[in-house]
Amino acid sequence: MIRFLTAGESHGPALAAIIEGMPANLTVDLDRINHELSRRQMGYGRGGRMKIEKDRITVLSGIRFNKTLGSPISFVLHNKDWPNWEEIMSVSKGQSGREISRPRPGHADLSGSLKYDFDDMRNVLERSSARETAMRVAVGGFARQLLEYFGIKIFSHVLQIGSVQADPARLSDILKSDRINELADQSPVRCLDKEASQKMVDYIDSVKREGDTSGGLLQVIIRGVPPGLGSYVQWDRKLDGLLAQAVLSIQAVKGVEFGSGFSSVAWRGSQFHDEIFYDGKTVFRKTNRAGGIEGGMSNGEDIIVNMVMKPIPTLMKPLNSVDMATKEPFQAHKERSDITAVPACAVIAEAAVAPVVANVLLEKFGADHLEDMKEAFDHYRRRIAKRMEK
Repeated sequence: MIRFLTAGESHGPALAAIIEGMPANLTVDLDRINHELSRRQMGYGRGGRMKIEKDRITVLSGIRFNKTLGSPISFVLHNKDWPNWEEIMSVSKGQSGREISRPRPGHADLSGSLKYDFDDMRNVLERSSARETAMRVAVGGFARQLLEYFGIKIFSHVLQIGSVQADPARLSDILKSDRINELADQSPVRCLDKEASQKMVDYIDSVKREGDTSGGLLQVIIRGVPPGLGSYVQWDRKLDGLLAQAVLSIQAVKGVEFGSGFSSVAWRGSQFHDEIFYDGKTVFRKTNRAGGIEGGMSNGEDIIVNMVMKPIPTLMKPLNSVDMATKEPFQAHKERSDITAVPACAVIAEAAVAPVVANVLLEKFGADHLEDMKEAFDHYRRRIAKRMEK
């Protein structure tokens, strides 16, 4: 099974990660992983940090001649902003500066400083920062290349920023194609509705002028997952539970639904559930309101994961807070920030779900090397096809 750890501070010398459990003999394209990192840095409304960094990883182990060895893959991503922080963030002797005692509402600052007994909350925000997601995008880049070997693809797009929503009628045909990411990446806000995309840009401009921030709604689509991945037998093996944990671990994501999710609260069972049909050739469904997961398992339909990203809590017109050193009221500390990161969050979410799907794939078909895994996968697909057909 794949497991991974990330390390590093936002303004430290580098970010690092180690991945264990990737099967041997998978061909890896490092340029594609670096491309995913560049996609994470895109999006209208991003802050100044994205103009400084040009994220690229350097692999240290686990790959030889572009193929995985089955041993741990380790890699680093150097922060170009490090020279400006070398004294303040020194590992050994340095010079203190930019200490933070004023917690920002909506951040980890106060809770983290209480948990670890820090006077300087920079020790908290440096790790809790969304800069950490760069490594998760890289980790997801490895996992999704494994998935793509088995025909499983991951897409994302933005449905709403602030009060501006995409029109579902304009999305229906595009969402049936495999060009979702290609077309979404052409939009400055990764919205597939061109009219709504421009309105979102205008909305972000208005929010910026007011010194505020905005959240939004985004969707991840996982296509090509065979039925039966995940399990109903234990709570911690349910695929929707695993995906929800991965998505909700992304900084600023506060809600998740599968398929029709929350909108089904007013529906009756006869309106919601996806009926099953047989046309004389195969078993099929006409709808996918369950979002591709039933009973904690994939059912063969597209897995649809919608998630809400809250407005970024670092504002240029800061909220009220209390200085923990003096207990005097102050306006919260301001740190360089985005107006919105919803487009980037969509890319991060693609990466976050990739190791989850890879793990349920390995759970079902896992082997030390790719060839055994492929043999088991093909056998399962043939057996499923026979059960579904006449």
